[in-house]
Amino acid sequence: MAEKADNQGPAPKETTFRSFTPEQSANYAENRLDYHPRLYNLVLSHHQSTGGQLDTLLDVGCGPGTAVRSLASVFNHALGIDPSEGMITTARSIGGVTHTDETIRFEACTIDDVSAQTPTATSPGPLQAAGSVDLITAATAAHWFDMAVFWPRAARLLKPGGSVALWVSGPILVDPSMPGGVAIQAAIDGFEQALDAYMVPGNRVGRGLYVDLTLPWMLEAPVPEFERDSFLRKEWDVGEGKEPIDEFYRNQRPPNVDVLVMVLATASPYIRWREANAGSVGTEADPLQVMRKEIEKVMQDAGMDPKTGLIEGGVGAALLMVKKKAD
Repeated sequence: MAEKADNQGPAPKETTFRSFTPEQSANYAENRLDYHPRLYNLVLSHHQSTGGQLDTLLDVGCGPGTAVRSLASVFNHALGIDPSEGMITTARSIGGVTHTDETIRFEACTIDDVSAQTPTATSPGPLQAAGSVDLITAATAAHWFDMAVFWPRAARLLKPGGSVALWVSGPILVDPSMPGGVAIQAAIDGFEQALDAYMVPGNRVGRGLYVDLTLPWMLEAPVPEFERDSFLRKEWDVGEGKEPIDEFYRNQRPPNVDVLVMVLATASPYIRWREANAGSVGTEADPLQVMRKEIEKVMQDAGMDPKTGLIEGGVGAALLMVKKKAD
């Protein structure tokens, strides 16, 4: 990893999810998977083993609230923030409570608003007192952040000894030993290649599993409150020392072709393709439908029922954790 980020200018704002309507956000919440208990346990275990407490949780870029809702059960207070009004409307409609049965707060704002010292016309709140947050999380969201803004704001909000946990999923990895596994992987890879022109820089940072994500000591003006020595990176992949690829997401539904299609339909490059090619959605020119037909044929040729056959495997993924120095 480079000592300094190559490009430390302001990151372009994410616009696809930011502009979601409540209807789009509800569809996103329904079709995106929750994270595996293994991931949540890794975050909490590292946080607590390095002195972190469980009073206040802040989830940045919370979307419909999936991660903050799952983690809030061990915290006394929890706040989820997202710049999308549609996402926050959905998060509030689903709700959720903390360990103390306090309702999770969901606010349409950025970390700038939360960390502001006083309300302004552009940053009216909700304010969070400096040094009041124990754990800051960003679930598959940090690749949309301007990290030169995020890290100083996080340092201000965290208690001494508090943690930041950032995680992201990358490529879908099909078990090559399953019937037709290699061909199914090729069909999924072809879908992603067809959308390459609709990838934006944030997508590529996420796809690279945050290898190029700017950390606090890599900034032009490093944020000294964070400990470099305690930095943790965990990866989900095949191989020694990696987390199992089927233990990053929790499959609430059988991982068949329908579920795969519904999940991939929520990916921002595909959403951008669909917006640019409205007349081709659902046709033979739709890369999602091309992938579906290819996978169904592979399954059929392998003697599997394309409707009920399960796709074995998981995803490549990464978790990054950074600690604020204790007093």
